[in-house]
Amino acid sequence: MSNNPNSENLREDKEEKTRSFSEIEEEQKEIIEKDFVPHFLPTYRIKFKLYSIPIVFVIILASILAYLTFFVAGVQVEESYFPEDELGALAVILNGVLFTVIAVVSGFIIVFLIKKLGIGVLKYLFGISFGFVSFFITLMFLDIIIYLIFIQFPETIFVLNLYFLFTDFLLPLGTAISVFFLIYKYFTSKSIKTKNFIVLYISLLISASMSIILPFWSTLAILVGISLWDIFAVLYKKGPIKEMIEILSENDNEDEMAKAEIEEKIESGNAVYDTSKIEIGIGDLVFYALLTSSVLIFTNNIIITAVTAVAIVFGTGITLSRLKKNKILPGLPISIFLGIIAFFLSQLIVTIFFI
Repeated sequence: MSNNPNSENLREDKEEKTRSFSEIEEEQKEIIEKDFVPHFLPTYRIKFKLYSIPIVFVIILASILAYLTFFVAGVQVEESYFPEDELGALAVILNGVLFTVIAVVSGFIIVFLIKKLGIGVLKYLFGISFGFVSFFITLMFLDIIIYLIFIQFPETIFVLNLYFLFTDFLLPLGTAISVFFLIYKYFTSKSIKTKNFIVLYISLLISASMSIILPFWSTLAILVGISLWDIFAVLYKKGPIKEMIEILSENDNEDEMAKAEIEEKIESGNAVYDTSKIEIGIGDLVFYALLTSSVLIFTNNIIITAVTAVAIVFGTGITLSRLKKNKILPGLPISIFLGIIAFFLSQLIVTIFFI
């Protein structure tokens, strides 16, 4: 290796010129604007550079909520259609297949309803499902939080009466009013921040509750099955998610020649899609947080959970970086598979060296 300062300077100048040429070449490419999905669809909109913020936010809050519920409050109810205790590995496979089949059927039903009844039917589907989920899961976690607060006080008649007043009357009423206002704002507000907040809130509720209810190994099987389904649903030309996006696309009336021309430019490298702003689906956020929350409950180890979370965020970054050449991509496979691999590796390391 040469220590000549002139040689070092020449190499740095060459690298600088190479970077400059690369940046100029990138800037000269045609930027193709993507169609944003309709405002009422459950996606989190954010700048590309800040993509990790909502993911980390949901992961942390869902994990804390699941931890408090499972370990502190002692709510340990694992439920699945096929019990792992009785059927073992077979139950894991069957639960994974069952949930994947439900996702498959639901996807095709939604596309069928859109074709028959129009886009407006989605508002009713999301309104009912979000309202139902938000009410019951919010009520469940508020009950747990109130319980954790009240057990800090002496068990007197006054404290018991106050506790039952909260759990039997004030909480259900307050939750119902809050959820109604939440859903109303979701469909009426034009604020991206409002919608993003609601998407995050529902995501952490669903992921935290699922991590408490579902057995761990069945959760992994479900995540693998849903990730494989995500690949088909998004990338296959007749996949329900791809078809839904095409139906809902604002520029869906473009002639086929224009679409073919855009695709040709993208494939040839003469154009790239604009990725300065991206959208992360609510399902992606739910399953990212579900994996980390489940790992935390299963291992009770913050290090293993953190490694899994970092792998998920890294995997999402890889997926999003490929959006310059793809209109849409499945958000789950790379992140979930990297997260699961990171869990197994970190668990193995901890078992070998620290236990």
